[in-house]
Amino acid sequence: MAPDRLKDYREKRDFRGTPEPGGDEISFDWADARPIFVIQKHDASSLHYDFRIEVDGVLKSWAVPKGPSTDPREKRLAIPTEDHPLAYADFEGTIPEDEYGGGTVLVWDRGSYRNLKENEAGEGEEPPSVAEQIADGHVTIWLQGQKIAGGHALIRTGDERWLLIKMDDDEADARRNPTSTEPESVRSGLTIEEIAEEAEQE
Repeated sequence: MAPDRLKDYREKRDFRGTPEPGGDEISFDWADARPIFVIQKHDASSLHYDFRIEVDGVLKSWAVPKGPSTDPREKRLAIPTEDHPLAYADFEGTIPEDEYGGGTVLVWDRGSYRNLKENEAGEGEEPPSVAEQIADGHVTIWLQGQKIAGGHALIRTGDERWLLIKMDDDEADARRNPTSTEPESVRSGLTIEEIAEEAEQE
């Protein structure tokens, strides 16, 4: 029997009290290709960014306290969290404070990605999948989002510690600070404060 990859996700949530998706199917009409990635800004007990990539039918997820950087010299801490359903890539709204992860969620960036190891494989060689790279603790992917693009590496440095690093390519830009200068949602155009206000009025 295949493992239930969303067991931890479901056990942590009471879907009678949270608007988060329970695992519904979804069509990504905003994605030019598959697999997809999403970065969600999450104003929970502490403000952070959730970096999620589609792998084997779920969103593999990391919490990145400072968010992604476009500067290759920056090494951003990334803490692995439970797998999320693919439908979570479209989730934007406010989780009640008494629920797990209580706070407001904004779709900060989204798009598709590709496995950079496919570029490195020799003729007749099978490149390691992204799932295999996660197991090995070293992932290299190319993101094609609305705010973030180019090569990125995820490197495991401990059981609960990874680093998210922008690779040095044409999309690198040490002068940009997109988490500060581009706070709006790519889904709704709203800021996280505006999404929270809308939830209060419902």
